[in-house]
Amino acid sequence: MALGPRLDLRQSQSLVMTPQLQQAIKLLALSNLEIETFIGEALEANPLLEAGEMRAEDRETPPETDQPEIADSTAAGDEALDIDPASLDTDRDTGDWSAEHAGGSVEGEAPDLENRSGEELSLADYLEQQVGPAAPDAQIAFIARHIIGLLDEAGYLTADLRDIAISLDVPLARVEEALEVVQSLDPTGVGARTLSECLALQAKEADRYDPCMEVLIDNLELVAKGAVAHLKRICRVDDEDFVEMLAELRGYDPKPGLQFGGSASASVVPDVLLKAATDAEGNEGWDIQLNEATLPRLVVNRSYYVELRAGATNKEAKGWLSEKLADANWLIKALDQRQKTILKVASEIVKQQEGFFKRGVSELRPLTLKTVAEAIEMHESTVSRVTSNKFLHCERGTFELKYFFTSGVGGGADGEGASAEAVKARIKALTDAEDPKKILSDDKLVELLKAEGFDLARRTVAKYREAIGIGSSVQRRRAKKLQAMG
Repeated sequence: MALGPRLDLRQSQSLVMTPQLQQAIKLLALSNLEIETFIGEALEANPLLEAGEMRAEDRETPPETDQPEIADSTAAGDEALDIDPASLDTDRDTGDWSAEHAGGSVEGEAPDLENRSGEELSLADYLEQQVGPAAPDAQIAFIARHIIGLLDEAGYLTADLRDIAISLDVPLARVEEALEVVQSLDPTGVGARTLSECLALQAKEADRYDPCMEVLIDNLELVAKGAVAHLKRICRVDDEDFVEMLAELRGYDPKPGLQFGGSASASVVPDVLLKAATDAEGNEGWDIQLNEATLPRLVVNRSYYVELRAGATNKEAKGWLSEKLADANWLIKALDQRQKTILKVASEIVKQQEGFFKRGVSELRPLTLKTVAEAIEMHESTVSRVTSNKFLHCERGTFELKYFFTSGVGGGADGEGASAEAVKARIKALTDAEDPKKILSDDKLVELLKAEGFDLARRTVAKYREAIGIGSSVQRRRAKKLQAMG
């Protein structure tokens, strides 16, 4: 058979995210305060948009036959923003120009979420920009983004990897792989769980993590005490090498995340408001609504559109006006869909954690993203975006939506385990009520918790006790003796 070049035509189908759908998904992950900033910029950029109450005439379509249609895939429909990013090809060109113009704008013309002026880049935003190329597959990228959302302002990961694995319903090995991806990002040191790990990551990056430096980093408490002789002995180095190692160590950044601004200094304003309500028949329930104070209502200025349309004298002016109209309509629909999606997720969280809202943290149940996603028939990534940087205010205070997703530990009386937060609350209650003359040991705490239906190991109780800042039995005994004396 002869070999030679030839041309073949092939027809295939694939799911592709349009630029507008990508923007709509990014809108879903923003908090109300970030949305408020974005809307302010959209009002400045689009003369057809204005803030105000929605009027009946604003809902009508301008009577122009050549007005671009708003594609249903951008925002319309209850499931428009519920999508699995792993199933989509975001890098391919569809070749369908009509798909682009159906929304009234092509890439770059829609409201820009990536390059908003006057806003300082946050650590999370900077890291998320790097995740795509660094992650080997879509699942690792999703887990890595979830981990990024859990980092504190200094760039440290305070959450337990097992809790993350249970929350996302993925194997622990995949979470560990995702953490390696996060720790490989710039700035070096983010994603560390301890100061030693943070400095070790930076030493490895500088190719200075030899056995001597490893020993030095593993003994930072001796560095703080100034035990030079001891350190030189265990590191097996002379004076000159030790001075050089110490200078290298002091050159590392112990809090790499603080060089970024953004979310760390943002005020906590609730996105969702919850209060108890009673219907006409006396049935108790919940009133859930978005915080309208941080969500200006957008409308299309129809009269201004008609005026500009009448004054347009050339095709370019009419085309520009049509694009601005399509952009305005798309943004209004996308924001409306975002509100519906947030309320849908928040309502399911309230339903699942009703015991917490009625009786407190002791009634907090184990809950995962998968559980909520299956209940509302959405993808886990959608639920993850909705719960990122969103806060719910109720009679018990203001809580991040991610707070209600906790891992299950032990074996509760109902057979489904207990929330880690509920166990921590019970440990605190037991230690607060203990007799100063009979301080409870960890073994005794295990025994008491087991009597209440919490089947926990001693090391688990010790881990939760330390996590909420409660000292050991020896430390508590000493503290209460001093308190009694004073």
